[in-house]
Amino acid sequence: MPPPRTREKALRHRLAELRGPEVPAKALDARALAALAANPGCRRRAILDGAGVNKAVLADALGSPSVFGQSQFAFVRGNAFEAKVKADGGTELLRLAHEKLDRAAEPPADARVPDLTAQGPRGRTARTELALREATEAPGAWTLLDHPMLALEVAGSPAFLEPDAVVVHPDGSWTVVEIKSFPMLDGAADPAKVGAAARQAAVYVLALERVAARLDPAPRVRHRILLVCPKDFSNLPTASAVDVRKQRAVTARQLDRLTRIEEIADTLPEGTCFSPELPAEQLTQAVEAVPATYAPECLSACELAFHCRDRSRAQDAVTRLGRPVRAELGGLTTVGDVLAAARGEAGDPDDPAVAALRRAAALRAEALETAALLEVAPCP
Repeated sequence: MPPPRTREKALRHRLAELRGPEVPAKALDARALAALAANPGCRRRAILDGAGVNKAVLADALGSPSVFGQSQFAFVRGNAFEAKVKADGGTELLRLAHEKLDRAAEPPADARVPDLTAQGPRGRTARTELALREATEAPGAWTLLDHPMLALEVAGSPAFLEPDAVVVHPDGSWTVVEIKSFPMLDGAADPAKVGAAARQAAVYVLALERVAARLDPAPRVRHRILLVCPKDFSNLPTASAVDVRKQRAVTARQLDRLTRIEEIADTLPEGTCFSPELPAEQLTQAVEAVPATYAPECLSACELAFHCRDRSRAQDAVTRLGRPVRAELGGLTTVGDVLAAARGEAGDPDDPAVAALRRAAALRAEALETAALLEVAPCP
């Protein structure tokens, strides 16, 4: 077996071939990792993200443009709000961390903000780990790491992640900070947006735990993250402590389930390439060579969702009805199979799914018959 560095170099070369020789790689961020963990059975997303393929550009080339992503206005507004929160050495951010997470500690004053600049993602990752080590070994003061770089291995391939900030408390524990531009109204934000932020932050918590495990003694990575948002309809920052233990456990389990990237790559036909410069027919064949696991939830998480939905409809697959429905239908994989089973034309009557479908069809027919009788019955 070749040494790890040789295998990693060979994998990077293989992924570059899949992406296209002249196509720059798109970094795999925490938002993409959280979405990937939510659908670990989708080999298509795993290999495309692992190869650094820009799925939005790929969707355009396939003729199924994506509407997924953040608007330019929201992006600019988010950057402006983040700059306001971190102004003056992160004074306001640290005040919120003290207020919401660590009131027993001394209020932050003269906090350390180490320089994390380095060349390349690996250099920045090493510089971040050094800064965390130094802050942990010198307790008693607050430390703010602005845009640190963390590494997390996903399906055998390294992903470099950049949280908004990490706070080191005076007791040496670490907290992930997520800064979002959606508002908190009367102390509460949109639950769906808070949930998405928690799933994203859980990825950072996992990556921080990998760093902590290499230190002796290992510092505590807090499972309550600091979510900073605008207060009401103003641009003033407020914050909330969000417990991400559930999201962290689910994300860790799902990422562990992912098939290793090299195993997926080895199953692809020789010469497979996902470059958007290829003719549409050739590009479609390359994409279809990797099985996808489509579900309606993909529409809010993946740029290729429209393309995969069209293919799912063409195949008459029940997955397009949602994962809960798919789970209830057992071995019935197409809508045609489901309807045939409900009508008694196919399927094993001893199969619980088939029996439930036939019972539901009988109840529906009975209800329609009763409704028709009521319509024609004369009024008393």
